[in-house]
Amino acid sequence: MHRYTLGFVVGAAVTAIMGGGPAAVQAQRSASDATAPPAGWVAFTRSMDTFAASDSVVGAAALVVRGGRVIAHHEYGDADRSAHQLVDSHTLFHYGSITKTLTAIAVLQLRDRGRLRLDDRVVTYVPELRLVHDPYGSIDSLTIGMLLSHAGGFQNPTWPYTDDKPWEPFEPTTWAQLVAMMPYQELRFAPGSRYGYSNPGFLYLARIIESITGDPWEVYVDKNIFKPLGLAHSYFGATPYFMAADRSDSYALERDGSGHLALRALGREFNPGITIPNGGWNAPLSDLVRYTAFLTGSTGGDTAVRRVYDTVLARSTLEEMWRPRYPTSADSETVSAPGETVGLSFFQVPRGATTFVGHMGFQAGFRAFLYINPRTGAAVIAALNTRNDADPARSQAGWLVVRDAALDLIR
Repeated sequence: MHRYTLGFVVGAAVTAIMGGGPAAVQAQRSASDATAPPAGWVAFTRSMDTFAASDSVVGAAALVVRGGRVIAHHEYGDADRSAHQLVDSHTLFHYGSITKTLTAIAVLQLRDRGRLRLDDRVVTYVPELRLVHDPYGSIDSLTIGMLLSHAGGFQNPTWPYTDDKPWEPFEPTTWAQLVAMMPYQELRFAPGSRYGYSNPGFLYLARIIESITGDPWEVYVDKNIFKPLGLAHSYFGATPYFMAADRSDSYALERDGSGHLALRALGREFNPGITIPNGGWNAPLSDLVRYTAFLTGSTGGDTAVRRVYDTVLARSTLEEMWRPRYPTSADSETVSAPGETVGLSFFQVPRGATTFVGHMGFQAGFRAFLYINPRTGAAVIAALNTRNDADPARSQAGWLVVRDAALDLIR
């Protein structure tokens, strides 16, 4: 079995970060990392464990990064309950909609290379969208920039035509299925008029990337983001054989016919179908540490690393992606706090004098979040492998409390 270390390489120096322990709940930091955990770390891990226990979460992990180095990490419970497999530094989680930031970076790469403009009409690349009913005028007014900011007017779910029957596919599996349903869809609001979270909008962005480059979306992202940034254990779809033993199972808390609570294992593998560009990223947390190092520009003073970062995307372009464009409170279908906004895919969460930038993810039984503090270069990442279908509103509220407590760690 190939094993890998949660760490970040700066030039020739490797900062080793984590080693899994035998306890079901682990909270430790590497002896080689002299940087102290942030103030409030112990209280945060206790609150995270309390939420996990109350929400019947099977397994979870969280860590804090500063300057590209993990300064604190915490693991809870099992990656696979039936196999008694603990969550550890190698556990592979699924990150859901955090994947959208990859799609957005790919689009901005093409913009910066002169292959497209953000005010380009989407129908130039995806003419099938003219089949969608636009009661507000012509859908030709829809631009790439609007899709990146969830301002296209499309519905939230990719596939709203489901009764949750066991025979139904998890998501549509081909582009033709989406096109076939377009004549039966209409826009929720005029493009560009407000924010409304939309998964299919990012599938249309993926089609644009593919039509311009000739690469499938997964291939483009691997070649232009994963490989240069060294995200060697990030993947889409089925888990590669040499990492399969580290894949977390996922779970759903449900009520049976008698009203009793029960956990249902959803399986280690699932087919996200055509939705991979809006929610298909799988990886250990180590790869997301590298990703946050890129987002925060943490090079350790290594000019070679800086050149790689600038080749992937210029710092000025990343900062452009973080600038607010729409308030998220305009969308009644999503949960957001006052003052939260969206830029080009990335969300802005103001807390006092600090504005955090990041994204949350929910898919299958997995939940996750990734946020950075652009001012300090600190980041926090968390993931868990269980959703609560028995009381989703209370569960979501509790998860947001955990998120907000995590943000306090990186002020």
